Amino acid sequence: MIGAQEKKIRRIMIAAPKSGSGKTMITCGLLQIFKENGEDISSCKCGPDYIDPMFHRQVLGIPARNLDTFFTGEDGTRRLFLRDRREDELVVMEGVMGLYDGLGGIREEGSSYHLAKVTQTPIILVVDAKGMGKSVLPLITGFLAYDKEHLIRGVIFNRMSAVYYEILKPLAEEELGIAVLGYFPENKDLQIASRHLGLCLPGELEDLQGKIRVTAAKLRESVDISKLLQIAEEAEPLGAERIERTSQTKKKERSEETAEEQDPDSVENDRVKCPRIAVARDEAFCFYYEENLRLLEQTGAELVYFSPLHDKALPENIHGMLLGGGYPELYAGQLSENNAMRKAIRAAVIGGLPTVAECGGFLYLHTSLTDREGHSCLMAGVLPEKCFDTGSLVRFGYIELEENSEYFLPRGSRIRAHEFHYYDSEDNGVDCTATKPTIGRKYPCIHVGENHWYGFPHLYYPSCPEFAEQFVEKAAQYKNRFK
Repeated sequence: MIGAQEKKIRRIMIAAPKSGSGKTMITCGLLQIFKENGEDISSCKCGPDYIDPMFHRQVLGIPARNLDTFFTGEDGTRRLFLRDRREDELVVMEGVMGLYDGLGGIREEGSSYHLAKVTQTPIILVVDAKGMGKSVLPLITGFLAYDKEHLIRGVIFNRMSAVYYEILKPLAEEELGIAVLGYFPENKDLQIASRHLGLCLPGELEDLQGKIRVTAAKLRESVDISKLLQIAEEAEPLGAERIERTSQTKKKERSEETAEEQDPDSVENDRVKCPRIAVARDEAFCFYYEENLRLLEQTGAELVYFSPLHDKALPENIHGMLLGGGYPELYAGQLSENNAMRKAIRAAVIGGLPTVAECGGFLYLHTSLTDREGHSCLMAGVLPEKCFDTGSLVRFGYIELEENSEYFLPRGSRIRAHEFHYYDSEDNGVDCTATKPTIGRKYPCIHVGENHWYGFPHLYYPSCPEFAEQFVEKAAQYKNRFK
């Protein structure tokens, strides 16, 4: 058991009454401002969204991670938030959906508000005021009434003119007793395009960095940045609850504690002994929780990255493979044309290489992928079935997975995950049981064997660290199979 000392971390959450209010663009603009100001800054995304943290990391060069109270509970979420934090660091959290929209749309768990409450983070509410006059005030009043922890500390109006802002600001502050920090005028050129229920990927958007710089410049003119920083400064010191560590994590921590005292050659030899897991990461496969990758490393794996799109061969001397999610359907032709890589992956998996494939990676392992227009492209051919675009959302939302065997999950344990896909498979597997946490509906899914786990759900490893431990252990056994 360990205890964590309280840390004074400046922090704010940018949230909104509903999706589509502009919180992502305003969050990115504020991050750009803080970066330009030389702040020691990082970001967090509430919920299972992969894409928004990509904007923060790839476009702005700012460290980003996901935090989700459904995945890791209250104590675990605080621990993840506090991990590696520095005193006086500035953390900007971006909310998900509407502020109070949690599990099943009705529970607090998993909501932006629950994350703010667990981490005692002041909330800045971004309100889309387009088409509204004084009616915006009772809207905010309702959100303040629901705020039992009194975390909502300020408001930014989106899509509002400067003239009307000058009229509404004193009225809102007088009637609501809340700081009105500024506004952002409507500008269709600065909007971020969406796909399905999420944003398009950063690489697909033209001059995204330029748009964010323009957004930041406008926010400097129309938002009280000093007041925003003051609110972040007023966040209470935060400490994590006492938590139980896994034996693997303890072993890793002991190793790290003594690493500086070891001979450099000895440390290098330990690194060489680690099983190497190849991680597919390129334009087609880019949906990864950074916490998952870090947990694999903490559990003893060395991660090596490769591209199923561009590389002709797998990395040398690998002992496991992780095929993450993404949009392989957008690059189906290129993936199909890379015949050498398709054959290499098929041969490796059939040869027993421990492999985990999630969503887009699961699609890639099929014999073929058929798009909405009926065009088919050959994939890796590990699975004999085909996958296809259904034209509508197949499954969406949080689930808990329990394995019918004990290859990756100990009996009775569950790992939490999220699904969101328009494609389906002729065979989704029957080796796990998925349970919807709000309604209790169950259904079979996932292909699981001694050395493989393939399926649509995106897993969150910290919700069941034993999964990562088993994956790394299988890679280690594969490494040592001929010794």
